[in-house]
Amino acid sequence: MSDAIKHECGIALLRLRKPLDFYLDKYGTALYGMNKMVLMMEKQHNRGQDGAGLAGVKLDMPPGQRYLTRYRSVAAKPMQDIYQRMQDRIMERVDGQPERLKDAAWVKANIPVACEVYLGHMRYGTYGGNTIEACHPFLRQSNYMSRNLIVAGNFNMTNVGELMNELVDLGQHPKVKADTVTIMEKIGHYLDKENKRLHADAKSQGMDKPARARHIAEHLELQRVLQKASRQWDGGYAMGGMVGQGDSFLFRDPNGIRPAYYYADDEIVVVASERPVIQTAFNVPFEAIKEVPPGNAIIVRRDGSYALHEILAPQKRLACSFERIYFSRGNDGDIYRERIELGRRLAKRTLDFANYDFERTVFSFIPNTAEISYLGLCKGAEDELNAQKARDVLALGDGATAQQIEAIMGRRPRMEKIAWKDVKLRTFITEDSGRDDMVAHVYDSTYNVVGPEDNLVAMDDSIVRGTTLEKSILGMLDRLNPKRIIIVSSAPQIRYPDCYGIDMARMGDFAAFRAAVSLIEKRGLTSLMDEVYQAAKAELEKPKEEQVNVVKAIYEPFTADEISEEIAKMLTPDHVQAEVKLVYQTIEDLHASCPDNQGDWYFTGNYPTAGGTRVANKSYVHYIEGNRERAY
Repeated sequence: MSDAIKHECGIALLRLRKPLDFYLDKYGTALYGMNKMVLMMEKQHNRGQDGAGLAGVKLDMPPGQRYLTRYRSVAAKPMQDIYQRMQDRIMERVDGQPERLKDAAWVKANIPVACEVYLGHMRYGTYGGNTIEACHPFLRQSNYMSRNLIVAGNFNMTNVGELMNELVDLGQHPKVKADTVTIMEKIGHYLDKENKRLHADAKSQGMDKPARARHIAEHLELQRVLQKASRQWDGGYAMGGMVGQGDSFLFRDPNGIRPAYYYADDEIVVVASERPVIQTAFNVPFEAIKEVPPGNAIIVRRDGSYALHEILAPQKRLACSFERIYFSRGNDGDIYRERIELGRRLAKRTLDFANYDFERTVFSFIPNTAEISYLGLCKGAEDELNAQKARDVLALGDGATAQQIEAIMGRRPRMEKIAWKDVKLRTFITEDSGRDDMVAHVYDSTYNVVGPEDNLVAMDDSIVRGTTLEKSILGMLDRLNPKRIIIVSSAPQIRYPDCYGIDMARMGDFAAFRAAVSLIEKRGLTSLMDEVYQAAKAELEKPKEEQVNVVKAIYEPFTADEISEEIAKMLTPDHVQAEVKLVYQTIEDLHASCPDNQGDWYFTGNYPTAGGTRVANKSYVHYIEGNRERAY
């Protein structure tokens, strides 16, 4: 993605099912769990660079000894910072006697991060600032072991205000209005009630207070807690949590918007945002890793047993297609094949703009994340060229010579690496009067491979605002002096806000929306803008469950190709001499390429939850009123 937008957070949950001495004997370290968590978190670094956090729970620690631990960081390399701090603490405790690390009992008693249950989080901040207080996991503390709660997640809620009011109605006084706080306190409230229920049950059986605590720890029903806490949640989420007595969970939203995968054997239960993370960290086969079903939670009890529990009734599965296009690492076999297909399906429309002139068309890509879809584009171009070569050979007739046939069959698509991103320069640039000129040189190019008669094709994953195209990439490509620049997006036009995890909240930021507004003005349809504004305000007066997305009317007068052409005009700087064309993925080809991830609300406006529809209407109202506040 050439535009810098906020990405998806990454989470990991690990439960060791054996005593620490088992891992010491088999793997050579009692810190096996800590090491695997660090590895999983680093493997999800693509999902979070603003901050990181790692928390752990020790089982069956005696009173007076620490059983909860948490590290968080907003350093430039947060997970490395956390790992170094943990290592420093370990060395401090070892105190020059490394042989102590070969004693599992000593390690558990003396090393804070030697836990049986871990929860980690890689953060891409979408709201609340890049501060240590905004870093997951969040901790709700109590002197009662089974009331301690640690939560981390990949989520955004669309109805934070409603959830906060519910807390106020319960008699609470939240210190900040944020979805992380409201979710934590809602779960915590029902965790307290579950504790009280079990306490009353134990008391009725004549147990003394220490026995009651043990009874609660052993019989806590997290599924009851989650079912009651989540009844009014509206959003996309993969939510992980740990209770101080050792229970843990990973809960996924009913539409399966946010991803979560799990694996279990007799040694571990592990859950992560991405499947290859588990494959790599634990060397397990692809088919052994399962998806957490929508609306379900995988709950691991303090005794190490685990099960899937339906928390909310599953709804239509609308898993985020951006996970397949961009967010998740491409080394997941399914995602790799899907990105290849996304690129392959764009070949014909791209070649239409290049007049199928393979000799004068150079294929390349812009950000590294577009490389796999670029490979698919090249495969599609090869298929088209092979068909062309077959026709040319047949046209030679019976008198064709081997030399003529070899000349035809030897033709290949011209594939080159054109764009080179200078990360150090991007980091160096500050907000000042000379910034635009500096930004224009963030990307450098390969010279002397593109000629003045050439079409230059550049693959991108998606175009959100178009800022980087306008300020940097088009100028960089134009310096190569091609006849035509064809920008190809493996994603369709982004037309609507996303409110389930990605920081795409403001309607006016989207290049496709601005292009539609421009066409409305050019064609004398300006009354449509006010009509939609009035309709959106009327919708916002209704309960969110009854609202419809009236913003769709802004796009209805135009074809997707007309909007693409207008975006190209808008984003092309005056100094660019080449003709600029844009080719976007179609919705139909997106769904055909990613058949199991049909969530497409940012492209179509078809939101999976009522809160999403409300966000679209509210975002449009904010745009018309000049309000820069987020719509959720």
